Amino acid sequence: MFDDLPPDLERLRTLRVWHAMWLRRIDRKITQVVQRQAEQDRGRRAKPRPSEWIVELGIGAGRPPTQVHRGSCYMAGKRHRPIGREEARSLLAAGTSACMHCRPDRDLGINCLGLLTK
Repeated sequence: MFDDLPPDLERLRTLRVWHAMWLRRIDRKITQVVQRQAEQDRGRRAKPRPSEWIVELGIGAGRPPTQVHRGSCYMAGKRHRPIGREEARSLLAAGTSACMHCRPDRDLGINCLGLLTK
């Protein structure tokens, strides 16, 4: 069927060594890819869920809250901390501004005057 191989023993052995070398390389690469995928899966499972709400903090002593954001908001600054739903509602009701991009006040039931609506 496949008779395009060389007829002499020396070249056949050379081809066998060459193919064995490639099989080892391919097997090593398969092992690496399987290990990398397993590590990524473990990392995804172990990653903590992001907070539903965050508060952006000001600069200086006490770092006062400046804005409330959804946990996934792309406009939240680097200085922030996760907060719970009730703390987010309290901060908004007390006058802390809501992010104009993610509008957490809508989901939290706070109107533009800081009054609870839900």
